[in-house]
Amino acid sequence: MGAVTGGATGATSTPAAATGPKQARSRVTRRHLLEAAVSCLAEHGWAGSTVSVVAERAGVSRGAAQHHFPTREDLFTAAVEYVAEERSTALRDLFHAGPAARPAVVEALVDLYTGALFRAALQLWVAASNEEQLRPRVTELEARVGRETHRIAVELLGADESVPGVRETVQGLLDMARGLGLANVLTDDAARRARVVAQWSRILDAALG
Repeated sequence: MGAVTGGATGATSTPAAATGPKQARSRVTRRHLLEAAVSCLAEHGWAGSTVSVVAERAGVSRGAAQHHFPTREDLFTAAVEYVAEERSTALRDLFHAGPAARPAVVEALVDLYTGALFRAALQLWVAASNEEQLRPRVTELEARVGRETHRIAVELLGADESVPGVRETVQGLLDMARGLGLANVLTDDAARRARVVAQWSRILDAALG
């Protein structure tokens, strides 16, 4: 403590100064772990995605990973939730002015289900079907993500859900987008996807007015 001058004032300022960078490093480590977990899950599936594998990809120790996420289930459910929130934010930012041209909205919503996030979520669903400890967490997570995605879709499409059938039409769009995501898991389905997106845009124009 000999380097500290100014009495009590200097002593109290040192921890505060150290806390900020430490918290920032902790947030960066956490984000790297979450991003690495999604990548591993999408590439290697549940069986091949251990905490050690994720920690190595993130460039941190296994102990550091477990400091942030005590269990494997904590890590992977948090990872899928984190990226889902990031994608939702990006989707909102893409159409920050509110309702937009429906073909663009439909295409953006479909894109949510054709990338690494969807592949990771799919692996998590499969694992949850066989892992009793994981199932309730994934079920709750997917319900929450589904509700948020539906709200965003309604907002961007300018849909009035007080009109009978509109809510079901929007949900049908999201179910269709999920199906296109499944079709894209094994092969590049971009050409057929483009035709389906165009047709759904026409259906929405007729249904939503």
